[in-house]
Amino acid sequence: MTTENHDNESTNEVDATKAQRHKARQQKVKQGVDAQIAAAQDEKGILLVLTGNGKGKSTSGFGSVARAVGHGHKAAVVQFIKGTWACGERNLLEGAGVEFHVMGTGFTWETQDKEKDTQAAMEAWVEAEKLLKDESINMVLLDELTYMVSYHYIELERVLTALKNRPPMQHVIITGRACHRDIIELADTVSEVQPIKHAFNDGIKAQLGFDY
Repeated sequence: MTTENHDNESTNEVDATKAQRHKARQQKVKQGVDAQIAAAQDEKGILLVLTGNGKGKSTSGFGSVARAVGHGHKAAVVQFIKGTWACGERNLLEGAGVEFHVMGTGFTWETQDKEKDTQAAMEAWVEAEKLLKDESINMVLLDELTYMVSYHYIELERVLTALKNRPPMQHVIITGRACHRDIIELADTVSEVQPIKHAFNDGIKAQLGFDY
């Protein structure tokens, strides 16, 4: 046997050993995943909170709405804060039968009118409460609701009561920064989006079709 052939055999043996070890590791991972899947058999409406200071919370929420609609489920959206901006998601999803209710006053730092904002928030929340009682609605997105609680435009207990008493199989998604700890405690799933970089901080404006 030549040195070259011996080296090739050694390399093949090393590769085979690595492949076997990789397979063994992945089999162990699969066993763990399979066990989790087997244990998770309950079905219920999920309360999902998407919070944190990073970009993408509303985008993620709308993605879930699109997924639900794609499966033939009925979804509805209540938008707080961002009422005066064009909304690409609304343009698309309303055409797919998604019901929208929009607070309509825009950002609170632009209106600078607490009484007007509180009234608009309550009007939007009344519509949200109707949706949270409707068993025909599979998913409700409460976009930027966290601010309404933080600013005391909507009473926390009123929000908690509506969430607790909603239809058992209804999914609800709440987005926005600084979500109240009691809503987080009630939620089934909570994801916190943290900023690493943001184009806006480098002087790049929000752009149609990407940011809104």
